Amino acid sequence: MSPRADDETPRRGTQPRRGASRDLPAEEPEENPGRRGRSSIGDARAYTPRGRTVAERGRAPRSGRNADPFRPALQVLDGGETPSRARGRKPVDDKDPAEARDKDTARRAEARDKDAGRRAEARTKDTARRTEAPPRARERKPAGGDTEPRTRGRGDGVRVAQDDGVGGRRTPRDRAVPRTQKRPPARPKRPEKRVAAEPPKLASGTRRLRLGTVLALSLFVTIGVRLVVLQVATSPEEAASLLALRERRLSTVELPAPRGSILDSSGAVLAHSVEARYVYVDPENAKLQKKIPEVAAQLAPLLRVQQSKLIELMQRKQSLGRWLKFRYLARGVDVGVADKIVSMKLPGIYTHSDERRDVPGKDLAANLIGFTGDDHHGLEGLEARYDELLHGTDGKRVFEVGKGTLGAAIPGGYEQFTAAKPGNSLQLTIDRDVQYEVQRILDAEAEKKKATVAGAVVLDARTGEVLAQASYPAYNAAKPEDYDSQERIDVPTSVVTDPGSSHKAFIFGAALQEGLITPDSTLKIGPGLERGGEDFKDSHPMDKGTEMTMPGLLALSSNVGTILIGDMLGKEKIYAYQQKFGLGSATGEGMPGEAEGLLLKPEEWSGSASGSVPIGHSVSATLIQMAAAYGAIANDGTYIQPQLIKSTISGVDGKVTPAAEPETHKVLDPQVASQLRTLMEAVVDTKGGTGGAAAVTGYRVAGKTGTGKMLIDGQYTSHNASSFIGMAPADNPRYVIAVSMDVATGSGGEVAAPSFSEMMSYTLLHYRVPPSGTKQPTFKIHP
Repeated sequence: MSPRADDETPRRGTQPRRGASRDLPAEEPEENPGRRGRSSIGDARAYTPRGRTVAERGRAPRSGRNADPFRPALQVLDGGETPSRARGRKPVDDKDPAEARDKDTARRAEARDKDAGRRAEARTKDTARRTEAPPRARERKPAGGDTEPRTRGRGDGVRVAQDDGVGGRRTPRDRAVPRTQKRPPARPKRPEKRVAAEPPKLASGTRRLRLGTVLALSLFVTIGVRLVVLQVATSPEEAASLLALRERRLSTVELPAPRGSILDSSGAVLAHSVEARYVYVDPENAKLQKKIPEVAAQLAPLLRVQQSKLIELMQRKQSLGRWLKFRYLARGVDVGVADKIVSMKLPGIYTHSDERRDVPGKDLAANLIGFTGDDHHGLEGLEARYDELLHGTDGKRVFEVGKGTLGAAIPGGYEQFTAAKPGNSLQLTIDRDVQYEVQRILDAEAEKKKATVAGAVVLDARTGEVLAQASYPAYNAAKPEDYDSQERIDVPTSVVTDPGSSHKAFIFGAALQEGLITPDSTLKIGPGLERGGEDFKDSHPMDKGTEMTMPGLLALSSNVGTILIGDMLGKEKIYAYQQKFGLGSATGEGMPGEAEGLLLKPEEWSGSASGSVPIGHSVSATLIQMAAAYGAIANDGTYIQPQLIKSTISGVDGKVTPAAEPETHKVLDPQVASQLRTLMEAVVDTKGGTGGAAAVTGYRVAGKTGTGKMLIDGQYTSHNASSFIGMAPADNPRYVIAVSMDVATGSGGEVAAPSFSEMMSYTLLHYRVPPSGTKQPTFKIHP
């Protein structure tokens, strides 16, 4: 049979529209007569190459291809052609297609009415039926050796004959029904295939970014506007109200800085701070305000504070527009007493860590060291002079509180803690052993001589260091309030007196330096002199024209002979040498309030000044000034500024910083200084000399006695300021000691010389100074 033309009507009849139900009448045939080949994925799956027959026996039809459970599975026909090629061909048997279709429709309707529980049996029977020869098999009519294209899957309205596995053919179950024919009964709708829900569409990243940017900018704008409102638009009244509210919630507790210690030259403690407690009150405590008298009565005996004073401190009080929440009741309280107060649980009363200044030596160098107040600041002595160095920097704790106790901070609330910075320690040049012995001797002699005040200074002649500086009367620095202010003064730096005859050594030294006299010079003197209407006499009167040696004039402390030597120098020279020896200005050793003394300038001299100034009157000086001046004589004519401070020790890292080097300047030539020391030995060694009581066994001693008047408020007292200043060993001086006492009667040789001898003896032995290696010279008073 020749192939059919492309314009011929397909033998398979009119095909239904794609997607239409097989039970509905077919649509008009599509204008696609030339389409051949396979038409669907289902056809492709049923195809096997080389014309093999594959029976899908016993396999349930896929729901996606056919919802009818009784429809036989499609099989590939002989020769590898798909069922779609058989469409449009004549059926093999001669039965009427309409009749076959009616029977098939009835059979399928009957199967659909059966119970769901019998579907499995029906499926088995259907499988068996497939193995039989179909009664409606249609005869395939080859066309040119090729099969016709297989119809498309579901919805094409045509069922093609399939091989039953035995060789028979079966009429297609579905064929397009002509419009003139009667429409078969409506077929029940197959269950709709569930389509999986599409996944939600992802949001746009760009959109999210834009939205986040807008929100962030809005937040910043809101904050900025609020800040502007708070800082600019807020009224002063509102701002003040906010500050007041904050202040009421904040409490401040002072954290005292540990105060540095005061040490002697060996590092021994002279004054230091020990652990203690301070007791304070919160006047804003409501419970306290209801029982102030009762609480004050309980605290008064423990704190040793008057009850009336405690009541006053517990009252509410404003300061700078705010109510105080912290007031000291007592400081330096013993730890045991503070613990007892805590156990009493008094409302509004609290304790905190504190310190108390302790002076182990009690009155040892008390006039020198001074003391501190309740606030741990120095009030007198070295404690006051170096308070900034010793005190350090106090810390504080500021924290937020509620309505509870002052000591309890709100957990997580505002808190600011500033640690205290410890103060530095001060190391002195004082040797506590020498200080103790000098002070003991001075106290004993002053008591014996009934002195009003007394002082003593021990200097190292080579370095200018002050090894001891004692005052009488002494006091207990731990209880300074028990003593009068006049009893706490440091006599060597505060008391100003006329040096008296001890000033004569400067006149002799200046004359030797200027070449006006020599150690072998002699001078004729008389019983007295008159200058400016004033008579000046000697304590050892000499006849007029008596000739005396230089050592003799010093040994007998001749006023007349010294005045005559002063005339040789002139007032300008005298004034110049007084300044060179350090008179008229404070030494700067380190004590606060050091007096400067007073010198008469040449233009201020009166008619009697030429007689009074050379012998140490009309001149005022402190004991430390005189000791430093004699130190220049002992140090081969070089003046060294006396010093009390050896070094400072950092309270943070313990670093030691030496004190600045003392100032020095030349006063006399070394040879002149040596000659002057030899002349001054006559005062101690010559029989009848004024300083015989100052002798020290085994050592050569050079020095000078002095008797002047003490100045109080610019007025001389009626007492004698008796003194002795000397050095030893005279041939190679190591130490200078100056002693002065204000007594009713008695000269320097009688009052001060014995104390000097005892102090010098101890000092030389303490420092193991060998005895003098040279023999003492022999002096003549008269040539």
